[in-house]
Amino acid sequence: MNKYTLLAAAVSTALFSGATLAETEVALDVISGDEAAPKVEKVNGTDVISDGWEVHGYASMNYRMVDGETVDTEFGKPDYKTAGTHGKSTNQVEFVLKKHTEHANGVWSNFNVRAEYGNGNSYAYTSSGSQKDNTTAQFEIKETFVEIGGLSYLGEDTSIWGGQRFLNRSASALSGEFWKQSSGVGAGIQSKLAGNTAGFAIVSADPDAGAADTYSINCKQPDGTISTNPNECKIDKNGAAERTTLTSFDFYYYGVDVGFGSLDFDVKYMQQANQDSSSEDGIGASITLNSSYYGLDGWSQTAIAYGKGVAQNRGVNFGGWSSGNDNAESIFFTSGGVVNISENWQMGSELTYFGALDELFGAKDLKRYIAAVRPSYKVNENFRLEMTASYGHEEGAEGYWGRTGDAVESDIMNLEVATVFTVNADYFGRPQIKPYVSYVSADDEASAKLIGIDDGKSETIIGVHTEIWF
Repeated sequence: MNKYTLLAAAVSTALFSGATLAETEVALDVISGDEAAPKVEKVNGTDVISDGWEVHGYASMNYRMVDGETVDTEFGKPDYKTAGTHGKSTNQVEFVLKKHTEHANGVWSNFNVRAEYGNGNSYAYTSSGSQKDNTTAQFEIKETFVEIGGLSYLGEDTSIWGGQRFLNRSASALSGEFWKQSSGVGAGIQSKLAGNTAGFAIVSADPDAGAADTYSINCKQPDGTISTNPNECKIDKNGAAERTTLTSFDFYYYGVDVGFGSLDFDVKYMQQANQDSSSEDGIGASITLNSSYYGLDGWSQTAIAYGKGVAQNRGVNFGGWSSGNDNAESIFFTSGGVVNISENWQMGSELTYFGALDELFGAKDLKRYIAAVRPSYKVNENFRLEMTASYGHEEGAEGYWGRTGDAVESDIMNLEVATVFTVNADYFGRPQIKPYVSYVSADDEASAKLIGIDDGKSETIIGVHTEIWF
């Protein structure tokens, strides 16, 4: 290799390693007879050295039948009452696109877009185009934000972002409910502090966003319903409902090594506009331990969270659903994960508690908890058997949400068996097609009606759940 080749290789290595170069001039001397003359090649720091797209996504198609018909219920799963496969989305699809660009001076950027269709839709659509007649769960852009990092005046470990996103989401292991996130429009900064990830963000969300007519009188009530009664809504000077914009100020510090795992810390102060002094703000906090499966081979996540006022919903679960007054105060605990028992056996588990310290969602002394397990047996590398068992409980003070008698307290059992056809029989192997039978039973008919069982105390759901992550 001659000296010119060596010099060119050195220049190329400097550029493509992300070294910070504001502007570099490289002289390539060509000494060859009469052609000897210096040549200068300029490289600007803003030159793009790497650019490309990544495509990721998720799809969940749930073909499920109850007595020969589709149903619009999840049998209490969002309220920690069941943990089966019977989510109601018949055809949910998400695409996540990311454009990643790197520049010669070390600056990089990401443009992220998440598109979603069908989340929460329970209808089995045909080819007639009838989807257009149903405004529920249509095609939506759920995230679109830009992140920039490597700016010399902020430091190589620091990045900033702006736009609409789901910030720092976490879900329980089997119920799948997101207990931590900041979902809305905002901006933030993230860096390293003592070797760990630290960040601050401001995220806002409008509870009434998506109303068909933004000039009509429509405002969300504490129980989540929309009212058109002027006596129940604050009206602005144009005769429309005042916006009750929610804002969360997030502080987080992640990845603190404690020897047997790592801890994540979150603190969120939340405000809501155009509310009286008893319902205008709140604070939430959580601590999360990420570790092995309680000392065994596998993984687990254990978290405890506190929320008060506007932050009553698990403390750190912020979005358009957030609200609450000074009486609203809750504690939340969840622990779950997956253990590798043997070469063929794996098991997922979850234990979650969510309860009022005073009131929660307007209900005095409300408490919910669930215990669930899902053992999985690998028959061969492309086929496994899966079982799920869960017990869920809910209760509150007499009269909460108008409930009396047997409806005050509920005990729900869920048993499910499934066969899984997959390209990889690991617990998280995807894509997969999973025929299943799920049996849900309540302690009484009043409790059964609360989770969508209209006749009797129990229901059997037969379905085929198809899922892919990529």
